[in-house]
Amino acid sequence: MKNRPKQYRVISDSEVEKYAEDHSTAESEVVTNLIQSSDEELAHVDMLSRPLVGHLLQILVQTTGAKNCLEIGTFTGYSAIKMAEVIPEYGQIDTIEMNIRYQKIAQNNFYKFGFDDRIQLIKGNAREEITKLNKVYDFIYLDADKLYYQHYYKYCIPILKSGGILLVDNVLWGAQVLAPKDPKSSTLDAFNKHIKGDNRVNQLLLPIRDGCTIVRKK
Repeated sequence: MKNRPKQYRVISDSEVEKYAEDHSTAESEVVTNLIQSSDEELAHVDMLSRPLVGHLLQILVQTTGAKNCLEIGTFTGYSAIKMAEVIPEYGQIDTIEMNIRYQKIAQNNFYKFGFDDRIQLIKGNAREEITKLNKVYDFIYLDADKLYYQHYYKYCIPILKSGGILLVDNVLWGAQVLAPKDPKSSTLDAFNKHIKGDNRVNQLLLPIRDGCTIVRKK
């Protein structure tokens, strides 16, 4: 996997994960086509959130009734489209992406699959763009540069409504957070400890895929 330490290990059994995927709601045709096209165009398709996290996104958006969503880290548009499939009428997703190639692919996917009216792509460095946002969000999905998770979190919580949900991906980093030996695992370990000590929120760290933390603002 991209930018992972040599000692990286998958935290869940692949057969168990496959069984879980097979017994979860199937991906839509739109999302299946997006995954296939991403796989054909890019070398690091493992950066996609993938079905279990994608379905978790959808269920959280649906159960919270989120209308205004923010995504930090668009990649090819998989997770933004997963959310767009289930947001209420007149809902809006803002998604931030810095990489120019990913911007073009994601924007094309939004148009091609008919979600450009629900998804606004913010082109720029998320570390800067997040400081400019002045609206309140019901739901936020964080899946960007791991070294800056605490920076994103600092700005996410104030713009997340009371009772709103923040979902953070890759918080276990191949289980390397258990004994951090590289900058990203050390940063993520510190980030996880920071959330645990934040009395503004309740949180649940789930060991699915590469680890997801559900954060609810009080």
